[in-house]
Amino acid sequence: MHDMAEVTPIPLARLTTLRTGGAPQRMIDAHTRDELVEALREAWSGDEPWLVLGGGSNLFVGDEPLEGTVIRVLTSGVERMPGARPGTVRLRVAAGHSWDDLVAWTVDHGLAGIEAMSGIPGTVGGAPVQNVGAYGQEIEQTLVEVGLLDEGADEPVTVPASELGFGFRTSVLKHHYGSAPRRRAVIVSATLELAEVGDAERPIPGEQLRRALGLERGQAVSLRWIREHVLATRRGKGMVVDDHDPDTHSAGSFFQNPIVSASFARTLPAACPRWPVRPDLDPVTIIPLAEFDGYVPRPSGEAPDVKVSAAWLIEQSGIRKGFKLPRSRAALSSKHALALTNRGGATAAEISELARYIQSRVAAEFGLILQPEPVLIGVEL
Repeated sequence: MHDMAEVTPIPLARLTTLRTGGAPQRMIDAHTRDELVEALREAWSGDEPWLVLGGGSNLFVGDEPLEGTVIRVLTSGVERMPGARPGTVRLRVAAGHSWDDLVAWTVDHGLAGIEAMSGIPGTVGGAPVQNVGAYGQEIEQTLVEVGLLDEGADEPVTVPASELGFGFRTSVLKHHYGSAPRRRAVIVSATLELAEVGDAERPIPGEQLRRALGLERGQAVSLRWIREHVLATRRGKGMVVDDHDPDTHSAGSFFQNPIVSASFARTLPAACPRWPVRPDLDPVTIIPLAEFDGYVPRPSGEAPDVKVSAAWLIEQSGIRKGFKLPRSRAALSSKHALALTNRGGATAAEISELARYIQSRVAAEFGLILQPEPVLIGVEL
C-alpha cells in the first residue's frame, strides 16, 4: 500500500460542478480504501475542519480559502460478492467510483436496476447520502448495504441499507442546510443487488420511467436503449455535465421542492404541481411494552403533507429560465428553472446573490422560503 498522498491544494472551483470555491489549506488524495480510512482518522485526530470530496456535484463552496483538510476520494473498482438472491448479482463498489461509469458497467453486463439513473453526476459514495433517483428508480431499491466509517471510529462497519433512514433525496447521512446530519460518517463502499436480465428487450415495470421515455405499457426495450434515452433526456435539460455547455455548470437542482402542510398547499394556485408525501408512521407506532395496555392510538386525522414544485414557483414568480441579474456571471439555466449555473468565472457571491433574489421573489409571491439543496461550505444564503 502506498501512503496517502498530500498534494498541492487545488481550488475547489476546479473540482466542483458549480465551479466555485477557494483552495483548502491541505489536500489529501486517497486512492485506496485503506488510504481513505487513514486520511479520515488523521483528520479526525486534530481539531481542524475537514471535508470529503467525491464528484463535487452537490457542493456550493465559498470564495475564501478553506480552513482545514479536503480529502479527495479517488478509490475505484467493482467486485462481485457472494450472497445474491437467485437471478441477481451483488456488486460492491468503491466510494470514489464514478456513478455513471458504474451504470455503464452494469448495462454492459446485462444487470438491471440503476439504468434509469444514467448521467447523474458524482460518485458511488455520494449516491446513498441523498438517495439519488431518477424516473422512478432510486438507489434505495437496489442498495443492500454500505461500508461506513463513523466519525472518530478506527474501522469501517457494514451497515444495512434499512438503517440509513432513506427518504426522498435524503438519508441519515445527508447534511441539510442549517442542520447537522443525524449520523456523521463517510461511505467507503456501497453494495448493490441487481437483476440479471442480459441485453434482451423486456417490458418496463415503472410507469414514471415509461412516461419519461414515451413508452407504451408492455413495450419491450433493452437496458442499453433505456440508458441512451435517459442520457438524451437529461442532456436536453442540461443535467449531464459537459465542459462546453455552461447550462451544465451547476449543482443540479439548487432548491428543494418544498414540503408544506395540506392546508398551506391549498393557498397555492391550483396549477402548481404537487405530490402527496407518504406520512411517516414510525414515530407514533412505537409503544414501550411496559406501557402497552392493548390500545393502539389512531394515527392523527390530519391530511398528509404535500410536496410542491419549486421550479413552478420560481417561474410563476416572474423568473424565467436563463434569468440573470445585471452584470452577473451567474444565471438560471436556460433549460431548467431549478439549476443555478456558472456562466464562466462566476464567484460564489454572485451565485448567492442570484439564489437570494430567487428566494425573495418566491417568498413575496407565495409566502414560502425555498431551501437550498446542495451542501453549502463557507457560504451563507
